[in-house]
Amino acid sequence: MLPVNRSRGQPRAGFHLTGMDCSDSRHKPHFLGKVLMAAILTALCIFILKQSPGFGGESVFARHEPRVTHVLVTGGAGYIGSHAALRLLKDSYRVTIVDNLSRGNIGAIRVLQELFPEPGRLQFIYADLGNAKVVNQIFAENAFDAVMHFAAVAYVGESTLEPLRYYHNITANTLVILEAMAARGVKTLIYSSTCATYGEPKKMPITEETPQFPINPYGKAKKMAEDIILDFSKNSDMAVMILRYFNVIGSDLGGRLGEAPRPELREHGRISGACFDAALGIIPGLKVKGTDYPTADGTCIRDYIDVTDLVDAHVKALDMARPNKVGIYNVGTGKGRSVKEFVEACKKATGANIKVEYLDRRPGDYAEVYSDPSKINRELNWTAQYTDLQESLSIAWKWQKSHRNGYGSPSVMTA
Repeated sequence: MLPVNRSRGQPRAGFHLTGMDCSDSRHKPHFLGKVLMAAILTALCIFILKQSPGFGGESVFARHEPRVTHVLVTGGAGYIGSHAALRLLKDSYRVTIVDNLSRGNIGAIRVLQELFPEPGRLQFIYADLGNAKVVNQIFAENAFDAVMHFAAVAYVGESTLEPLRYYHNITANTLVILEAMAARGVKTLIYSSTCATYGEPKKMPITEETPQFPINPYGKAKKMAEDIILDFSKNSDMAVMILRYFNVIGSDLGGRLGEAPRPELREHGRISGACFDAALGIIPGLKVKGTDYPTADGTCIRDYIDVTDLVDAHVKALDMARPNKVGIYNVGTGKGRSVKEFVEACKKATGANIKVEYLDRRPGDYAEVYSDPSKINRELNWTAQYTDLQESLSIAWKWQKSHRNGYGSPSVMTA
């Protein structure tokens, strides 16, 4: 922007009118010509600026516009949140990402900014959702139409070691978001929940009617957040969609985004991350925790959902959200795979001879969990498309082996 410096009577940023002696009549025609040219250029700049987003102090993100849906994506620098932001931007939504980067990656934000540099498309706000004052300010300064709430710590094992952190980060922070939404009249919420709220059901597959008896702080914190959302929605006209999803794998099909957990969190991370680390030689091998579960091969059974399918479910949920309606959906493939099956698929996807060490069970884990996705198939017209486990892992592996340092300096590997 090129605002006029009123105190000096000169336009800034390149339009300096210096070195002129106005008392010398011989230079007046030349001087008047320069003044006229400066006036024309200044008027042109002002005209251009008036057409630009944010002129006059108001950001384009601060106003509602016809046919433009502005979505707040909390945790948008994280694995799932960044993929969701990418899909929303591709579908022409306006996106604001809020993340404190405690688990997310600024590199993912940079990728999105490079892909969508146009004004008014994407903004990133570094903030902690635990700070209610800051969250309220964010809502006051932006015109959100909907919220996709991904931000959360999300490791079962870690939750058993740091339960209070999980209740603060998941349950309390969701309450902060709801209060800000209520204060500013934001009526649509897509909530990222988990199958961990079901605990260890006696009957498979899991439906949305399966009783919720979570057995670890992560699942308990998510269920508490769900309960708060549902209680609040009863006395409001909010449009609420709660997506309980299963084990997420895969990466952006275009190779632009991937999963890059912090090194200190690798031991708590997803099995796919551990497999890739073993294939890359970052860790000596893969540790499978628990071989005495009541399953066919003794290892846990899980429903692995590709992140591309998961994001598609979120966008469909946003499209179908309606005032005074609450939708609760399982997001999975409907097919369970054992950890041993997963490891074999990972070996094939990476081409690596991964050493496997079998250990005792991890605290808070459950033996078998897979979904019945018929409700989301029926009501949102959503079906998982990327159900080939090895193929999903192969796509993720391509990103991993070319980003050995995560979103740091790209690396080139031939393996």
